Amino acid sequence: MARQMDVLVFVGRSLIAVLFLSGAAQKAVDPGPAMALLTGLGLPAILVWPALVFNGLAGLAVLVGWAVRPVAAALAVYCAVTSVFHLIPSDPWQMSIFVKNWAIAGGCLVLAAHGPGRYVLGKADSGAQV
Repeated sequence: MARQMDVLVFVGRSLIAVLFLSGAAQKAVDPGPAMALLTGLGLPAILVWPALVFNGLAGLAVLVGWAVRPVAAALAVYCAVTSVFHLIPSDPWQMSIFVKNWAIAGGCLVLAAHGPGRYVLGKADSGAQV
């Protein structure tokens, strides 16, 4: 049973990581939509680049299991803050993304609370279950 739990934690952690890594790739390939969301809220479009870097580095850290607790906590905050961009009650698609951001924040908080699990690359962060 413990092995199955370890595999589930790894798969869940990997899925969360892939979401953020693909977000970084999407911003790199076509930054226009993210820039439009930013400027639509009166923010500078250049903020897409730090978001890209954060998504990429945080996604990589979660994937390999490095500093998962603080990174996952930061990702939860990131999801909560960026959900504001999708709070458009007249647009069902944007509202779906809004709710998904909060669900992802919840998954990140669970990851922050429980750590990366057994399967990590290199040394796990402190408090990891190994």
